[in-house]
Amino acid sequence: MNVKPLWAFATLAALAMTTLTAHAKYNGEDRGRPVMPTQTHAAWQTECGGCHLAFPPGLLPAASWKKVMTGLDKHFGTDASLPAAQTQAITDYLVKHASNRWSANTAPLKITDSEWFKSKHRAGEIDPAVWKRESVKSASNCLACHGDADKGDFDEDNVRIPK
Repeated sequence: MNVKPLWAFATLAALAMTTLTAHAKYNGEDRGRPVMPTQTHAAWQTECGGCHLAFPPGLLPAASWKKVMTGLDKHFGTDASLPAAQTQAITDYLVKHASNRWSANTAPLKITDSEWFKSKHRAGEIDPAVWKRESVKSASNCLACHGDADKGDFDEDNVRIPK
């Protein structure tokens, strides 16, 4: 029996399984780049992170970030307006690092409206009362359950739903 073909087959099979597992992490949507870019942007971190998690740019497509940033005067019920130069710099950062593969035809304003979010937080898997807990407050409070969301880590193996 020739061991080389068998070894080669086993190696290819292991490689294929690793690739499939990594690809399946986001329900088959290969986002093409990390959710959190290696470069950070101080104004994005300060301005966006001053009120909520500075959401990783890879969670939305560029079209969504453009819509969010052009509506800062009505940012989910708050006036989050910034000077034009700062708005443009943050927009450029978000667009540059946005999800570059998006399966939906829409550009949702909310990450919680994205198909990716909905697939990861399926109805029936999470009791609706969880979103209303004082320790969680809303579905957009990623840090409540994803302790490293600020680093772009949304790995479901690290989820801790607070009481």
